[in-house]
Amino acid sequence: MPLASQRVGRRERNKQEKLDRITAAARELFAERGVDEVTTQEIADKADIGAGTLFLYAKTKGELLLLVQNSTYADALAEGTSAAERISDVLDAVMAIVRPVVECNRKQIDNGRTYLREIVFGDPEEPHHRTALGLTVQTEQAIADVLQRDERSSATDAATLAHIVSAIMFVSMAATINIAKPVDDVVQEIKTQVQVLLPR
Repeated sequence: MPLASQRVGRRERNKQEKLDRITAAARELFAERGVDEVTTQEIADKADIGAGTLFLYAKTKGELLLLVQNSTYADALAEGTSAAERISDVLDAVMAIVRPVVECNRKQIDNGRTYLREIVFGDPEEPHHRTALGLTVQTEQAIADVLQRDERSSATDAATLAHIVSAIMFVSMAATINIAKPVDDVVQEIKTQVQVLLPR
C-alpha cells in the first residue's frame, strides 16, 4: 500500500476516533446534567482533546447536541418504520412511527426540547443540523408512505398531511405545558389530533 494512502487511512481513523470520543463524552454529560448545564470545555476534557479541536467537529454546543441526538432519532425512526410495516390500520401505523420518536426525545426532556429548537432555528449549513433536517424529511416520508395506503389520499395529500403530522409531533414534544406529561399522554395528544386529519 502506498505511504500516502496509509497516511490518509490513519488520519481518517484518528478523526473518527476523536469524533467517537467527543460523541460519547457529550452523550454522557448531557444525559447526566442536561445540555444547558454542561460546558464545551467539560466535553473537551472528558473526550481528552483540546477545546479548539472540539470546535473542528461541532462549532456550538447546539451542534454537539444534534450530533448526539441524531443517531438516537435515526434509531427510533427505523424502529417505528419497521413496526408500521406490520400494522394494517393507517392511524395505528402512523402512531407506530411517532411513538419511538417521542420516546427518544423525552429520555431527557430539556435536551429533547433543545434538540427540537436546534432543528428549527439552527444553522442549516452545519453538518449535524443538515443531518437532523434530513431525519425530519425521512420521518415525513415514512408517514406519507403509510398515509398513501388509504386510496383516498393522493401522493400530494399524503405529503401535506405528513408535514402537518410532523408539526403536531414537534409542537407536542416541545410545548412547555407538556413538560411533566409522560410519553403515553403526549402520544395520545398527538393521536387525537392526527385522527381528526385522516380521511373518514
